[in-house]
Amino acid sequence: MPGETPPVYRPQEASAPEDESPRRDPAEENSGRRRRLEYPPAPEPLAVPVIDNHAHLDFRDGQAAVSVSEALDAAASVGVAGAINVGYDVGSSEFSVRAARQDRRLKAAVALHPNDAPELAAAGTYDDALARIAELAGDEEVVAVGETGLDYFRTGEEGRAAQRRSFADHLQLAAERGLPVQIHDRDAHGDVVAVLRDAPRLPEVVVFHCFSGDAELARICTENGWYMSFAGTVTFKNAESLREGLDVADPELILVETDTPFLTPHPHRGRPNAPYLIPQTMRLMAERRGVELDALCRQVMDNTVRAYGAWL
Repeated sequence: MPGETPPVYRPQEASAPEDESPRRDPAEENSGRRRRLEYPPAPEPLAVPVIDNHAHLDFRDGQAAVSVSEALDAAASVGVAGAINVGYDVGSSEFSVRAARQDRRLKAAVALHPNDAPELAAAGTYDDALARIAELAGDEEVVAVGETGLDYFRTGEEGRAAQRRSFADHLQLAAERGLPVQIHDRDAHGDVVAVLRDAPRLPEVVVFHCFSGDAELARICTENGWYMSFAGTVTFKNAESLREGLDVADPELILVETDTPFLTPHPHRGRPNAPYLIPQTMRLMAERRGVELDALCRQVMDNTVRAYGAWL
């Protein structure tokens, strides 16, 4: 019900079994202050469904242990018809494939995260890990290679060569398999664009996951036919340059995502995120672009199907 947190997301710490799921840090990234761990109330449902094209449903956050099917049920109740669960290492990529086999509303993406590439290279395990990702990419439930790319926020100069190699390897894998690529781009816009332009062969579909650029990057994406996937960050009060990117983005290249459990939209920033909160982001996007919400939802769903194919 709108205005109430879905029952499966309500606090249940006392009875929730312990598991080995990765967990989001309970502290805020910048301030170190403890976050509010209660899931936000559900927004008003969308009349026209959309798909969350980037989620990490293997991550646990807050005070509830929620299964994939429960998360998708809660999302469906507000007009979010399905999701793509995105891998960031071998284990999470394997999880994504398993989960997609168990619920038809879910599809999988598989990859090694750019922040992990330097560590894998230093340990001598990168080639084996990439080989496993390539194996998983052949599964019929996989609709994208991702998330890959460059992250200069967490990785210093000493690790950037390994990141660029990994990014290029994933681009090649996606192109060979005929799959879209989902790009993680943090503080590295120029180099991400350079790697894409220098690639001997690009996948037909390129998606900037959690688009974090400005109007200039949005114009570059539009010129190249690269999709821009907007997350809850577009609702943040300090994200005007990101909204300026949304202003100029080609409507046929706009996607939506949560990056669950991260990037919860305003006014619940910092609290746990989940696919059922996508309507909050969609409403801001429609208001900002000056279009009817239903029309934008229809456009985003059409774009999602064009990028990844239909599975619902």
